[in-house]
Amino acid sequence: MGLLTGKVALITGAAMGNGKGIAQVLARKGAKVALADIAPELTTTVTELNSQGLDAFGVHMDVADTASVQAGVAKVLEHFDTIDCLVNNAGIIKLGSLLSTSDADRDRQFAININGVWNVTKAVLPTMIEKKAGRICNLSSVTGVMVADPGECAYATTKAAIMGFTKACAREVAEYGITVNAILPGYIQTPMADDIAKQSSPNDPGATTTGIQEAVPLGKRLGTIEEVGNLAAFLVSDESSYITGTPVVIDGGSTLPETVSVGG
Repeated sequence: MGLLTGKVALITGAAMGNGKGIAQVLARKGAKVALADIAPELTTTVTELNSQGLDAFGVHMDVADTASVQAGVAKVLEHFDTIDCLVNNAGIIKLGSLLSTSDADRDRQFAININGVWNVTKAVLPTMIEKKAGRICNLSSVTGVMVADPGECAYATTKAAIMGFTKACAREVAEYGITVNAILPGYIQTPMADDIAKQSSPNDPGATTTGIQEAVPLGKRLGTIEEVGNLAAFLVSDESSYITGTPVVIDGGSTLPETVSVGG
């Protein structure tokens, strides 16, 4: 039996990147996985997982839209009958300083990164409360909680908010045997990381990626979506039963250096 055999897991933003990696790992460890996304790549990803003999189901869901979330969760419950684990992964980033970021760009990031976590959690919780069991894992970030670079004001705000939500929600649902934790990734090799590099250096995005890699003490590389998936699998498994309200950093040690000049 696998770590998650018999469990049903819903992963948002699962068509690509961290969400895809999490869905793959959870499924390989025995879970039945529901992949939620609005991206067209969702169908391809679900087909890919099914071709590997994994039990995957796709559902169109805009996490920023309450009605879409409720409809999507209802489809998952109709298909799998229950939801044991929720991974709130969906998120976006649009670089821009506080003064240059438009209200529309700010609100879009807030709507997906903050409201999305709120909406999906609220829709799934009644099922978990009824069973008096459940695991929720939110994708926060080292950005906003621990560090920040110029141009990340809106994004950093949303990721810090997710950590606050994680702790508050964990306290509220503890009496039902439900745990709520957060993963704080550093730079992982995903389409989002590629997009950040393009936004930062449109003429040479590779230079940005190389610079990021060189600053990672553990291996001078970006993390993989499978490594994030393995961490998520632990946090939504019974092996993490006494952990709740906790941020877990996975960044290859990138937030360890105190300076860039001392001790070289």
